[in-house]
Amino acid sequence: MDKVMRRRVAVIVQALEKMPTDERADALNEIRKSLHEVSPFRDEPVDCVLWERHELVAANDYNPNSVAPPEMQLLQLSIESDGYTQPVVAWRPEPDSEDLQVVDGFHRTRCAKEVLSIQQRVHGRVPVAVINTERTERNDRIASTIRHNRARGKHAVSAMSDIVIELKRRNWRDERIARELGMDQDEILRLCQITGLGDLFSDSQFSQAWDVEGHFTEDDFEELTDDVGDEVEGRTVNTSDENRVFHTYDKWECYKAGFYATTCDMKKPDAEREFAEFIKNTEEFGDALNSVIKKWTHSCEHYLTNVAMNRLAWLGQAAVCYATGIPSAFRAGWFLLTEDEQRKADEQALEALNRWAEQTGRDAVSMEEAAPDRQSVIY
Repeated sequence: MDKVMRRRVAVIVQALEKMPTDERADALNEIRKSLHEVSPFRDEPVDCVLWERHELVAANDYNPNSVAPPEMQLLQLSIESDGYTQPVVAWRPEPDSEDLQVVDGFHRTRCAKEVLSIQQRVHGRVPVAVINTERTERNDRIASTIRHNRARGKHAVSAMSDIVIELKRRNWRDERIARELGMDQDEILRLCQITGLGDLFSDSQFSQAWDVEGHFTEDDFEELTDDVGDEVEGRTVNTSDENRVFHTYDKWECYKAGFYATTCDMKKPDAEREFAEFIKNTEEFGDALNSVIKKWTHSCEHYLTNVAMNRLAWLGQAAVCYATGIPSAFRAGWFLLTEDEQRKADEQALEALNRWAEQTGRDAVSMEEAAPDRQSVIY
């Protein structure tokens, strides 16, 4: 850089130093965008990271990645200790609008919005890299989110099933889904299977225990455009229900009881067998379900008012944890049950759910409503 250029930069820096914080942040964003236009890396979104006001950055309604409370705590600690080391990836639904929708980094955005110490340090802003503007179709954004999540090796199985079904409805062939989402054909077939109480008990890694017999084919779906409104059956945004009750994880009784622990005092095969044996004992399982709906008040409100999730699955797993201390990490014990035993467990969980609904002044639900095919991530 020659002397003339250095002097010009110094003048700009001096002018920036005199500005109020918000005005300075906006000016730096404009400077970064101008530099990005002439950058040899202008095709790379990370070349231009902007500090956007957090109220302009909103979540999407399809992200299958979930973060359990301990990992969310760790993310918060990481940002508090090390600062933001990765920007949030977002896109602009309207080219001329300031509003942004998250493609990847919703939990990083949450930290900037909800954690006071972080919010104050970053002045109510979120670091954002805006995705390539030509990839504006919902299909492309979904695929981008999945790629980000899978590159880190984390995604929620039930919500991934939801994504695959939606893409198939939009007339994507299996070959394209496999290519765009980094899957193989076997994974796609498995993700088309969602069954009753088994959803939350299924292992987070794909396994041979999944039954792909009777999977959906492309003939089962009609083509939809990207112009999908809220009136289309099955499109659920988790936070849009005015009856939904939220509690922070520190109030969840299930969290305090070790629901999210990854180990217990038994070896994995033994814990899974104990898991199954407890569910098979209908009397003990029923007593545990009753205890959960009576004593885990905050957890039940948080989870059982979420009509978009499989509430039977959560109740069943919560009952096992309540009575035995066995955490969800050993949920594969579900597959040691016979179909009849699984059906009975479903029915017991539904009865408990409707007892809780009656006790709290809510309407009873059917098996299909309690365990919908379409599921969304809670966090």
